Amino acid sequence: MGGGNLLPPPLLSPSSSSSSSKKKAIEWVPLQNHPLFTASATTTTASPPPPSYGGNLAAWDPSSSRLYLWDPRSLRLHRLLLRFPDPADSSSSSTTTSSIEASSPSDILAPDAPIRGPVRHVSLNRDGSSLLLLSDADALTVVHLHGAGNTLRTSPVGGTETLSGRASGLRVLQASWHPFSEKHLGVLSSDSVFRLYDLTSDLEQPEQEFYLQPVESGSSLNAGSICPVAFSFGGQHLWDRFSIFVLFSDGSIYILCPVIPFGSFCSWAYVMEIYEDVSTFGLKSSNPKVVSNSSLAINWLESTFPELADQSIQGGNKVVLRAHPYAPLDASLSLKGPLLKVRNVEDNDDSTACSADCEGKAVSFLYSSIGKDSILVIAWSSGQLQIDALADEIQPCWSMGSPPRLRVDPYGGLKGVAMICESNLEELSATKLTHTLQNINNIADPVWLGHPPPLLRLGIVDLALPRYALDNCMLALFPDLLEPHKFYCLHGGGIDLINLHVLPFSDMVDEPENIEKAPSVSPILSTYHGESFSTSLLPGFVAIADPYGHSQVVAITPSYECLVLEVRGQDELDLFHYDMNVKSVSHTEIAGSPGIETISKELLSGPKTSIVPLSTTLRGLAGDSIEGRSTLHHYMKMFRENYVEYAHKVYIELKHHTNYQKMVLEDQNKRLGDTKQLLLNIEAKESVIKDRIDRAFKVYELLEQRMQNFKTLRGANRKPLSRAELDFKAQLERFAHVELDALHSSIDALNARLRRCSQSSPTNTSNISRQATGRRKQLVSESQMLQVRSSLEMLSIINNENTKKLKLIEKELESQEDIN
Repeated sequence: MGGGNLLPPPLLSPSSSSSSSKKKAIEWVPLQNHPLFTASATTTTASPPPPSYGGNLAAWDPSSSRLYLWDPRSLRLHRLLLRFPDPADSSSSSTTTSSIEASSPSDILAPDAPIRGPVRHVSLNRDGSSLLLLSDADALTVVHLHGAGNTLRTSPVGGTETLSGRASGLRVLQASWHPFSEKHLGVLSSDSVFRLYDLTSDLEQPEQEFYLQPVESGSSLNAGSICPVAFSFGGQHLWDRFSIFVLFSDGSIYILCPVIPFGSFCSWAYVMEIYEDVSTFGLKSSNPKVVSNSSLAINWLESTFPELADQSIQGGNKVVLRAHPYAPLDASLSLKGPLLKVRNVEDNDDSTACSADCEGKAVSFLYSSIGKDSILVIAWSSGQLQIDALADEIQPCWSMGSPPRLRVDPYGGLKGVAMICESNLEELSATKLTHTLQNINNIADPVWLGHPPPLLRLGIVDLALPRYALDNCMLALFPDLLEPHKFYCLHGGGIDLINLHVLPFSDMVDEPENIEKAPSVSPILSTYHGESFSTSLLPGFVAIADPYGHSQVVAITPSYECLVLEVRGQDELDLFHYDMNVKSVSHTEIAGSPGIETISKELLSGPKTSIVPLSTTLRGLAGDSIEGRSTLHHYMKMFRENYVEYAHKVYIELKHHTNYQKMVLEDQNKRLGDTKQLLLNIEAKESVIKDRIDRAFKVYELLEQRMQNFKTLRGANRKPLSRAELDFKAQLERFAHVELDALHSSIDALNARLRRCSQSSPTNTSNISRQATGRRKQLVSESQMLQVRSSLEMLSIINNENTKKLKLIEKELESQEDIN
């Protein structure tokens, strides 16, 4: 394909390279023109798209430049290798070509076991070795990608004891890989339990379980306050790394800290920074509560990372630390929250909850770490985005007197832990009194008091979506990989880009005039068509950061088409229109090319008519007077605004529309030529196909004749033996192996005795009788002779019976030989 400085594809494993050498050569094509999407787009028998809630059928692996796509029609996984041409190359600088190329054909990977229910969400772990599949039946399946061949080994997660699916009324609300461990998976279920699984240790039992029991001070419990929605792991800012943020349907946010996967690795410098911070600001405080909380934190750090307690270990000798399993025996984690908004003292409104300014219920959640700031974004069902920042640092907090449940191995090692995490009412009341703008920085001991950090409101963004665009779909949030102060929001109307211009604790690159600027919204994809919106989200979405510092967006439509959008500067964004109900004519156009759009209704309706006020004094005005010049200037301005600018817009629109129509005509001519060539190939192969059909009929007739011949063979109509015949056969086989041998041995013994008796001479008999007479011994009695005679008769009868049995056995053996 086109020349230019292309990045080399990542190195493959020996097994994959050997197998790929046997396939046809790889061809590089634009991603949206890949045969995978063009073939799927033309399929008429398409299965319904996946559900709109929380679904994403695409996953991106930046380490190997591979894109994974789940096909709901074939129930297979497609793997595409991507490369990015140099944007400075003149051959790839056209706005009508994609800046992403994919290898063709794609690798088709099939799971070794069927997935229970349609798949609605896929996600990759940190190193790209495993893929998580979440189905509509709330079944979690891990697919191991580093296997040999195109058949993938699958492992179900949870089992029947923990996650048994919707049959037991339990739903999986969200499942995400831990960002700092490639083997740990976090699962939030509808029973308000967060579970952390270690996939290398046990797939049935979770490694850590946290039973979330939020309690709001001053109000009674309600279903909205105890229903979890989503969660997010923290970032790299101090204790955020060991934190889990949980969102509930009423918009309240709670924090679990500290939580770390057993056996995961952490930077020595990062742990030492936290350790020194606790030692400096916690243990040296005059407040006993601060000292108690900081002592528990230091105990947790030294038990989880034993190297901290060894003073002989220097920082230069250690790069990373391995987290050891640990849980206190007499304390459980406290559920810190709900996080409250910082308010002014003059504000008499006691409603400090997060949901005071938004309507509906919370449906999605996003955490982003930007420099020193921790940003929390909540998407509401009303089409609003609530953006807040943590106004203080997160500190761990335990609830004493609430022992956890531990699971140990036979050697005493900790294998699993389960805790009941409750919210502290006293700490929440104290937090409401201290979270004001005037005294938030004037507290004697602002840290390690156990208070949840307050929220600083950055803004509320209203996407202005109509109600029917929000009825059947939910909002989804995705971060930008290059610029963390930007994130994407997917909804029924398309894709919007939200940009944060101001952060409270981090320096922004914007100009000083933007210092008071609120978050801005820029639509980059619109599924609005006519007077209606789409009723479902895009089933696939991936944000890609190419090696040249550009952000790319890959979207998969419900008809399994691919759209590639380039996210450029804020002032250069162009809105790309896509009709979800009508398939696109060509896949060669991307966003950024205004020629895709048809002529707008605004231009077709004509210029705006302006009412010119009637004046009788116009003829009396002199052209060189001030009033005349002012009036002339006014009318010239109206004429320019209403007609000259409209004509310019029409000219630009028609110019691009002409190019677009020309492109469509060329594409249709090309497709017509391809169709004609295909028809010619079919006509050329028609005779060959007829010959193959004739040969197939002849083979069929030959096989039918052979079947008739087999039916005439001997024994073809014999029925199998009945149960009684099988029992008799087994009895005969037992006689053949046991009683026949005993009978032969008895006959041999009798024959030997008979030979000895017949060989005795008469002289010996007379001598024996004389000796017996001389010794006056008695002869054999008649009774003994009768007994010997009867024994001989009995042996003769047994011999006759055995002879009959032998004949029966020989007859049965002969019949079996005839059957065989």
